[in-house]
This record gives sequence, structure tokens and C-alpha cells, in this order.
Amino acid sequence: MTDPNKVIINLALFGMTQSGKSSAGNILLGSTDFHSSFAPCSVTTCCSLGRSCYLHSFMRRRGREVTLQVQVLDTPGYPHSRLSKKHVKQEVKEALAHHFGQEGLHLALLVQRADVPFCGQEVTDPVQMIQELLGHAWMNYTAILFTHAEKIEEAGFTEDKYLYEASDTLTTLLNSIQHKYIFQYKKGKSLNEQRMKILERIMEFINKNCYQVLTFK
Repeated sequence: MTDPNKVIINLALFGMTQSGKSSAGNILLGSTDFHSSFAPCSVTTCCSLGRSCYLHSFMRRRGREVTLQVQVLDTPGYPHSRLSKKHVKQEVKEALAHHFGQEGLHLALLVQRADVPFCGQEVTDPVQMIQELLGHAWMNYTAILFTHAEKIEEAGFTEDKYLYEASDTLTTLLNSIQHKYIFQYKKGKSLNEQRMKILERIMEFINKNCYQVLTFK
């Protein structure tokens, strides 16, 4: 029997090589489940599912305190430095079906470095993969997670100014996904503080979508 005071959310990470997917996944989980390091090539070569510990009294829902658990699917960079696009796409497709086939996916996070301009074919490749794997309703289940957001502050930008001056490609994408985005900062914030802020924002998106999920066959 499902516990009404416990919520499990299922997330999947997409993005280019060295965008910070695995590191972001570790922050979401509050662990070091995913191998993450700087490298001149793609580090992640296969999909991997991580589960967080229970976050007791994370929020209130219908007048009750709710315990939250997060499940995160980390995926290889796309495009990949060693694997073909076809291989990566098939790997991710099978992993989505295996892990979220029945439970469903609440949100796909497109992980994008804030200090890398969102333009050109390479940055749009992960978006195209999300569209193909999630289907026609992809925009209702997709948000952008901007990593290295501290670089924005260092450059003298506010979040609003950054988005105002963004490329037409990014602006179009943000409009498509109803402006669901999160900035992930590292400087001056503890990992737990980063995690809570990001999870609170994610729960806002999921709540707005009425806790609906995408299932995979």
C-alpha cells in the first residue's frame, strides 16, 4: 500500500559532455553515487540510477508533513567523445524503460553550463534527444539546470540580465518549457543548501504539473 506521507520523485539528467550532469546528480542525491571529474573527454559511458536517503518533513502536502526520496538517472554526455549518438540514445531509451517504465518520470533536467553560450548544433543535440525520447509532451516534463552559475555573478550579471541577453535558441527553448529553469551555484553555499534550493524549485515544477509522470514501454 502506498504511503500518503511519502513522495518519490524520478528525475533524469541530459546534457553535453562536461556540462556537470554527474556532479548535479550527486548534489540532488546528497551523495557521491556518480563518478564526476574534469576530463578532456566524456566521463560517463552508461546510464546509472541513484537513490537518495529519505528527507523527512521536506514539505507539507494536504496539511501533512511529507518525506521525500529522490531517484536520479545519470546519462552519458550527448554528443559523446567515444560513443555514437545512436548508441547513447538507445542506452538512455532502455534505461528510461527499465527504471521508470511503470513508475514514470517526473522531470527531465537539461544540464547546461551557464558560462557556455547556448548556440550551435552541439547544444541543441541533447534537446533533440529529449524530444525524441519523451515524445510530444516533452516540454511539460523538461527544465533547464544551469551549472556553474557563480560565473554569472563573477561577470557582473544578474539571473534576469543573463536570460534577457541569452541567445534566441535559448529564449525559444525557455518559452517552450514554460520558463522552467534553475541556477546552481557553488561558491559560498554549502552542498546541503544548494540541494534544498534546487529540490524546492523542482518540486514547484512537479506540483504545477499535478505530479503527472511520463511512462515508458
